[in-house]
Amino acid sequence: MSADLDARLQELVQLARDGRTTAFIERAWELEPADLGDVLAALDEDERVALVRLLPAELSSQALIEMPEDAHAEETLAALDPGMAADIVEELEDDDAADILGELEPEQQERILAEVEDRRDVDRLLRYDEETAGGLMTTRLVTVTDLDTVALALEAVRRQAEDVEDVTEIFVVDTSRRLVGALSFKQLVVSPTGRLVRDVMDDADVRVDPDVDQEEVARIMARYNVPSVPVVDAGGRLIGRVTYDDVIDVAEAEATEDLLRFGGVSPDEGLAAGWGEAVRSRLPWLYVNLLTAFLAAAVVFFFKGSIERIAVLAVWMPIIAGMGGNAGTQALAVTVRRLSLGQVPSARVGQVITKELLVGAVNGAAIGIAVAGVAVLLGESWRLGMVVFLAMTLNLFVAGLAGSFVPVLLERAGIDPAVASSIFVTTFTDVCGFGLLLGLATAVLL
Repeated sequence: MSADLDARLQELVQLARDGRTTAFIERAWELEPADLGDVLAALDEDERVALVRLLPAELSSQALIEMPEDAHAEETLAALDPGMAADIVEELEDDDAADILGELEPEQQERILAEVEDRRDVDRLLRYDEETAGGLMTTRLVTVTDLDTVALALEAVRRQAEDVEDVTEIFVVDTSRRLVGALSFKQLVVSPTGRLVRDVMDDADVRVDPDVDQEEVARIMARYNVPSVPVVDAGGRLIGRVTYDDVIDVAEAEATEDLLRFGGVSPDEGLAAGWGEAVRSRLPWLYVNLLTAFLAAAVVFFFKGSIERIAVLAVWMPIIAGMGGNAGTQALAVTVRRLSLGQVPSARVGQVITKELLVGAVNGAAIGIAVAGVAVLLGESWRLGMVVFLAMTLNLFVAGLAGSFVPVLLERAGIDPAVASSIFVTTFTDVCGFGLLLGLATAVLL
């Protein structure tokens, strides 16, 4: 955010807190909805509700829907009287209205929707899970029939476009509203006006069912580079579309969720959570990590006699284990990302694991040579250098195996690999690192 924009937003926050509503509204019309949403998010709940009560519904509706998720715009909406909340809902696109109402309890939803003049589209969307194509879609779209001429289709587009905020493509349906094709504006404009739409349209091969997961919808749109994806029911009838702006929000939310899970943090914690919620979210995973740490410690305890006789081994233990952990995390990050993008079909599992094994072995040998050289330069025996070399090479080989095989195995078992993989991989590399170094030292040096 630029310094100039930040100063303007802070000025609006101060205007709101000073009760200078007229000046606030004048400046608010000049802002983008996302920026106005940041202004509302900067206020506390009581200030926000008081301000929204004074704003025109056209202005407050767009600001509320653009507020950050952890600012809970739905709570502000629920705090308004039903008539005012309904006015705001009526200003929103149906998918945006369903998004914000979907965060409320059913009784709160009904209290507001009872005041909405035409609630049918929103009611329909609220029936779907919010993380599916049905929950993402909007029912507002532009359609023509395959038996229309281009001239009739152009007229139909002009009529419908007045009620559709974002027209990126035109869908072609038959007389039973089954999806049969799609038209771009270029096709419609350059085609002879007397030709039938069915003769100039493209086939509608890219489509999804309403129950398809939102991540899969995002992958489809990225793969086929389409501005929107039509949603069809079991009979092939067109019921809505998912637009690119919703998919961008999905990609951001999923990336944040995966990153938090990868670090052992529950996505439910939220980026703006207080310290108490953060402790409750993270402490269970730390206990799990503690148990795995005891497992690694047990390996060290088993070889304590070797450590007592060759104390210098204690110097190399964290190096071997730490490098294995880093290499395992690299392989894990790449594999989890491949899985999230659907790039690890069953036929390619062996290829993915083999690649990470090879990378681990080569990197392990290269790092092992460097570490063994340092050991010899520090005055240790060549045999200790060989032990360090072998332990490093084999542990990074294990890291490549664990980092690629564990997430694939968890994913096949129906467990989110982003949640549990890091614990298993770290345990593998710590246990194997300590075991390899101390076991080889016991065999070679004692």
